[in-house]
Amino acid sequence: MTQIGSFQSWCLGVTLPLMLAAVLHQGFAAVAPPTTTPPTTTPTTAAPHKDPGRPERGTYQVASSNGTVCLKASMGLQLNVTYVSQNKPVQDIVNLQPNETKSSGSCGSDSASLQLTDAGKTNLTFFFTLNTTTNKYHLSEVFLSASWPDMKETFSAHNRSLDYLRGTLGNSYVCRMEQTLNVTQNFSINIFQVQVQPFGLTGDKFGAAEECQLDEDDMLIPIIVGAALAGLVIIVLLAYLIGRKRSHAGYQTI
Repeated sequence: MTQIGSFQSWCLGVTLPLMLAAVLHQGFAAVAPPTTTPPTTTPTTAAPHKDPGRPERGTYQVASSNGTVCLKASMGLQLNVTYVSQNKPVQDIVNLQPNETKSSGSCGSDSASLQLTDAGKTNLTFFFTLNTTTNKYHLSEVFLSASWPDMKETFSAHNRSLDYLRGTLGNSYVCRMEQTLNVTQNFSINIFQVQVQPFGLTGDKFGAAEECQLDEDDMLIPIIVGAALAGLVIIVLLAYLIGRKRSHAGYQTI
């Protein structure tokens, strides 16, 4: 009976921490960045082109009128566009190549922009807004104009009511995890290893990093699993000691 009780305690100790870790992992996996998808007409079925793989990370800067850097961004960018070609919907995924991309833009007291152009075929512009009351900034607007080989006419997408890449004045926004920024139903941006600061730069260096929620959740999951395993070891050890103590007590009774 002592061995059966110890085995039941050990099974209970194994099951509960692992169930807790699984539930928490599913909860965190469901976290996704906010989306803003205004109503537009989207083709029902799109034939995706070949996946170009992970994009190269580039660094882009904007200088103010006195020559100082006022906006800086390091990130890999992948554009996901759905358009009509030969009367058929096509989903095209294109990586922005840093060595072929020129950056420009402007900086103001409460607004800043970063324009990325790729050999005249792609024009991607990010607009950032600063709330001077709370000293918080965010990506508020994105514009895309693209003339890719299979397109019969120039594709354009624009959204002025976004809320991504939120940070504090003087700090940079950082996210190592891949994010998808939904701009319109026909256009989204996959952004990789992003660090951006549109306001409050000191020289050309990023300010203190503010981690995104996805990174915090990704770091929290191993901690929770490790704590669950540590608890499991303690429960097994306690079950063993209790079982051993009862066993010795049984031998002494005649």
